[in-house]
Amino acid sequence: MKAQRKRANLRDVAAAAQVSVATVSRVMNAPETVAEKTRARVEQAMQELRWLPSAAARAINSGRTRFVGALVPTLEHDIFARVLAGLERQLASHRLSLVVATTDDDPRIEAEKAQGLIDIGAEGLMVSGMTHTPEFFGLIERGQLPAIAISCFDPDYRLPTIGYDNTAAARAALDHLADQGHRRIAVVHGPSNLNDRTRARIEALAGHRPEVDLVYHEVPLSIAGGCAAGQAVRTAAARTSAVLCLSDVLASGVLFELQRAGIAVPGQISLIGVDDLPGSEHLYPELTTVHLPVSRMGLAAADALAGWVETQTVPQPRLLEIELMVRASTGPPGRLNGQPAA
Repeated sequence: MKAQRKRANLRDVAAAAQVSVATVSRVMNAPETVAEKTRARVEQAMQELRWLPSAAARAINSGRTRFVGALVPTLEHDIFARVLAGLERQLASHRLSLVVATTDDDPRIEAEKAQGLIDIGAEGLMVSGMTHTPEFFGLIERGQLPAIAISCFDPDYRLPTIGYDNTAAARAALDHLADQGHRRIAVVHGPSNLNDRTRARIEALAGHRPEVDLVYHEVPLSIAGGCAAGQAVRTAAARTSAVLCLSDVLASGVLFELQRAGIAVPGQISLIGVDDLPGSEHLYPELTTVHLPVSRMGLAAADALAGWVETQTVPQPRLLEIELMVRASTGPPGRLNGQPAA
C-alpha cells in the first residue's frame, strides 16, 4: 500500500516560495503589505502544495486567531439564527470568523463554554442577557477579553450592552391591548428563572396598567408550550378577551390552539406577540407584535466587538428602537361563548 503523503505545513510553503515564514504569515493576515510578485509566489506555492491556512497557522507569527465566540441560549429559535447571521456576515467584513456555542440559558454551562472558546483562542465574546456567573466574569477579566452583552440595554452594566429595552417592549404590547378596551388579559411567557430578558418583560407589566387584570401562564418556550397555554386560556378563563405572549413562538402556538377550538381571532380573543419573527406576518390572521431589531443588533454587535478586538476601543452601550407592528390579530373586545369577553 502506497504511503500517504505528509501534509504540507507553513514552513514547507515558505521554503517552496523562497521566503520567510513571517512573509507567508503576512500574505495570510495582511496581504496588502506584501509586494505583488512575492504574494503571487507564495500563493502559487500554497496551491502547488495543496495547503490551506488554518487558524493555528495564522496565529504562529501574528499571535492572532482572528475569531470571536458567541454564546447563545439555543439555535432552535429563529431569533438567535437571525442575530448570528447578521453577526457572522458583519464580522467577515472585518476579516474575523465566528464560533458559536449554546448554553441552554444556564449561566454555569455558559461559563464552561466560555472557557472552551478561550482555550481555543477566542479574541472576544458575545453573550446574551445580563445573568452571568462570577466564574464567567473572572475569565474575561483575567484575560482582559473583549465581551459584549446583547438582547438587553443597560448603560450601567459591567459589560457594554447592545440591544433593546425589554421593559418597553412588554409595555408597548400591553398598552396596545388596554387602549383597545381589553380588561382581562392572559400573559403567556417562557421559563423565567434563568432568563433575565423574560423576567424584565414580566416585571414591566406589574402595575403598568392598573385597570387591567393580568393572568400569567408560564410554559415551555415552544409551539407546543403555546398550544398548552391556549388550551388553558380557553378552558379556564371565559372572560379573557386577549392574550399577550412575550414571544412570537408562543403566540403561534396559542393561535393554533384557539383556531383548533373554533375560537375566532380577533373576533372573540385578540392575540399579540413580542419578537416579530419573519413568519409572524404570514400567519392567519397576521400577528400583531412588537418588532425587536435582532438583525440590526447582530450587525451592531459585530462592529462593536470587531472594533474592540482590533483597536482596543471599548464600545459604548447602544439602544436599538423597538416598533409596534399592528396587524390583524388584535381588535376591540369581542364575545366568547355567547357572553361578553370582557
